Formats: sequence, C-alpha cells, structure tokens
Amino acid sequence: MKINQSTEDYLETMLILQKEKGYIRSVDIAERMGVTKPSVSYAARKLRESGYINMEPNGPIVLTPPGLELATRVYERHQALEKFLILLGVEKHQAAEDACLIEHVISNDTFLAVKRYVEEHSE
Repeated sequence: MKINQSTEDYLETMLILQKEKGYIRSVDIAERMGVTKPSVSYAARKLRESGYINMEPNGPIVLTPPGLELATRVYERHQALEKFLILLGVEKHQAAEDACLIEHVISNDTFLAVKRYVEEHSE
C-alpha cells in the first residue's frame, strides 16, 4: 500500500484512539474521522495487507511495529506543527486543521526546524 495522506490519517487516528481508549475499533475510527464504516473496513483491509495493523473479525485493531512507527511519526509531526501554529497566534481549532494538512507534505528538515523552535519557545 502506498503511504499517502489517507493511510497516515487512518494510522494517526488509530494511535490516538489507542492512547485515549486503550483499544481501537472500526466504529470509533469512523466516528472520529467522519467516514462510513465500509470506508474504514476497506482502509483496514489495505492496512492489514500492508502489514501496518492486525485484526480479527469482531476483534480490536492492533497496530503492528511498522504501523506504530508510522503513526507515531505522523502524530508527532501534527503535535509539533499545531503547537508551532498556536505560538504564531493561530486559534487552536484552526491550528489543528492546518497541522493535519501540513503534516503530510512538510520535509523532514523543515519539520525538525519547527520542532526545535517549538521546544525552544514552549513554556
């Protein structure tokens, strides 16, 4: 499976649900992302085939080590970018939306510079 914005969004959402609830269910992914359960089922099948998740019928979804690594990378980018935008004076809701867009296209060098800036300027 090609790593694209959709793949990253699904994995990031799964990581967030894992952190918040301790488990990952398709219904929770659909609710959080505002998509249909069939869309989640399709994406989950592709993610499983690519080795990013494991899942049993009617059981929870589990991120594999490669899935966890990619999800964590996207999540960390999102968090740093959102904090950076807030430091610039962007409202929290807008910063979260914009960070979600930027996290997929920002170069690693630029991300590291943003991360350093946030670390240096956070309280």
